[in-house]
Amino acid sequence: MRGLLEPTPLQPSPIWRDGFLKLETFQPTGSFKVRGALSAISALGPGARVVTASAGNHGLGVAWASARLRRQATVVVPERSAPPKVAALRSFSVELVEHGADYEEAERYALELAASEGASFVSAYNDPFVIAGQATIGRELDAQGAGELTVVAPVGGGGLLAGLALWSGSRAGVHLAGVESSESRAVSSAVAAGHIVRVRVGETIADGLAGNLEPSSITPGLVKAAQLVAVSDDELASAMRWLFTHHGLVVEGSGAAGIAAVLANKLEITGQLVVVVTGRNIAAERYARILKGASG
Repeated sequence: MRGLLEPTPLQPSPIWRDGFLKLETFQPTGSFKVRGALSAISALGPGARVVTASAGNHGLGVAWASARLRRQATVVVPERSAPPKVAALRSFSVELVEHGADYEEAERYALELAASEGASFVSAYNDPFVIAGQATIGRELDAQGAGELTVVAPVGGGGLLAGLALWSGSRAGVHLAGVESSESRAVSSAVAAGHIVRVRVGETIADGLAGNLEPSSITPGLVKAAQLVAVSDDELASAMRWLFTHHGLVVEGSGAAGIAAVLANKLEITGQLVVVVTGRNIAAERYARILKGASG
């Protein structure tokens, strides 16, 4: 990470009396996902071929990392992926495949493709190296802040929160909170049940948080000690407007989940608050509608 990525800023925020934003929107791909992708692809041998599935941001991370590390990559995205993410992916020298109505169908196809081609499948969340890459956010926080922390992060497949959980085990006084979309609660349902369960996945502006988990997913076991809450699309939209008004930040629905939970008073906060703002990639037209008061 140190060789290819600059540490992202930790910015003070009026969101809380002692609150800060960890701005992963400053990553070269506009999302924290580049960390996990870089970690996973760097672990593969020279000449390795990579296949992944993504709602957009993980695919961009894989594309960026593959270009820097000179690997061949195929990125499978759902047919209804956000246009800015698809356009950005087309700017990289990856094979882009649009397949399926949602992330689950894209992921299933990507797994089949990797198996048939003898390629390495890099999951957006269910991969130890991806999780380790996301943990580097915590390593940066070690250098940026001190004392007791409550760190809040969005949760889709749980890779980011799992990485933060691994980091928190090496530092006393860290409390973790994960925020799901109310339309997709796969991780919290798995934690509650003690095993992976299928959940209903509805339409949400937090497209990066939507989808069920792979049956073998390791993330629920790693995040079971964290607070897990959910926010609605209306709460996400309010958080996006708040981030623009108070910080001048363009943030996508998934990236605003932590702020949404804080604004809605859904979390127990101890010590200094750090909210990970995870991504900025959203279509301009959709973002303009949300700023004007729509919820999606």
